[in-house]
Amino acid sequence: MGRAFEFRKARKLKRWGNMSRTFTRIGKEITIAAKAAGPDPSMNPRLRVLMQNAKAANMPKDTIERAIKKATDKDAGDYKEIVYEGYGPFGIAIVVETATDNNQRTVANVRSYFNKFGGSLGTQGSLSFLFDHKSVFHVKPNADIALDEFELDLMDFEAELEAEDGEWLIYGAFDQFANLQNFFEDKGIEIVSAEFERIPTDYKEVTAEQREQLEKLLEKFEDDEDVQNVFHNMKEEE
Repeated sequence: MGRAFEFRKARKLKRWGNMSRTFTRIGKEITIAAKAAGPDPSMNPRLRVLMQNAKAANMPKDTIERAIKKATDKDAGDYKEIVYEGYGPFGIAIVVETATDNNQRTVANVRSYFNKFGGSLGTQGSLSFLFDHKSVFHVKPNADIALDEFELDLMDFEAELEAEDGEWLIYGAFDQFANLQNFFEDKGIEIVSAEFERIPTDYKEVTAEQREQLEKLLEKFEDDEDVQNVFHNMKEEE
């Protein structure tokens, strides 16, 4: 997963380069989690890890608190997480995850982006066979834990480990997110950040000219405030 991870990381850093957009994205996730399972992080594992993500992104404490409070604010928008799937130009599969309080606006925007660049919006679930939905954790290495034994423990969660830039990068099954989080916390392993990723099962090569056009389409999605994440199966740059 090395080069593929680096390519996804580069795109994510580019998107996260705009701090206000990063805070908006994480803030929506925090509001959704707080509304779903309560505002107390000690009783809400998903909220707890999202607050850690916010800390890793240098999100101010008062901004985090406002996002939590928004979950109980009657005047706040009711965010829903919706996934759109389609094909961009040159047959590149694209999955767009959104958090929106106006589905009509968001679907119209997503469809227009696909259409403008010669792609097409598909039906939900139409591209599931092309992506593995994974729980991905970035954790700090723990010198007190034997790595061999730790990797054996991870197998119980259908997870595997990679060492990246002084961190342990854990890829686990989508439905094992909460179990993995509890496992790390019980082991005293510090979670730097955690998220869900859609990892392509196969990549498609494109030319430099094709990549340039696809990048413009991806930027349209990434500039949309309702879009949380964009995944695709364009082959990473060498």
